[in-house]
Amino acid sequence: MMRGNREMRRMLDKMGLNMQEMENIEEVVIKTDAKEIYLIKPQVIEMKGKDNTIFQIIAGDIEEKEREVPTFKEEDIILVMQQASSSREKAIMALTDTKGDIAQAILNLTT
Repeated sequence: MMRGNREMRRMLDKMGLNMQEMENIEEVVIKTDAKEIYLIKPQVIEMKGKDNTIFQIIAGDIEEKEREVPTFKEEDIILVMQQASSSREKAIMALTDTKGDIAQAILNLTT
């Protein structure tokens, strides 16, 4: 096993990757549009290259939770867009941040 590990490190060095294990990780959260996946006490290995970083995650305990997807009326989104002169995406984000409070969403986008 040690020989394989040594060879793997040499190969990673040749590819310009620096690999190290991250310590004391409590959890990793993966969020999709419909759910959140919690990886509890995972082993995380970070591989840094010139242009990017790769994370390898190994977890024994996994919890999944459905996400609450907020829905807003189309006229509310349009009102925020018009009043704040913002894009649809920004209006939806502002409404999400303010839990649907139209006036506060407009204020947040205009100040």
